[in-house]
Amino acid sequence: METRKNPCIKCTVSQCQHNMVSENYCVLDSVRIGSHEKNPTVPECTDCESFVKRSGACGSEGCKF
Repeated sequence: METRKNPCIKCTVSQCQHNMVSENYCVLDSVRIGSHEKNPTVPECTDCESFVKRSGACGSEGCKF
């Protein structure tokens, strides 16, 4: 199965297995966004609930598999 970027979902979280690190895009068709706050008022209160920790080694140079 070929993985393709979703040009509508930009993502720079290389630690997520859904991130296409080479282009900083998500490969999912859609993502779920939520909040860990009862009354979110700033971007830092929101979370990507589609995040899944990548099992590779990610560092300052990006992920290597």
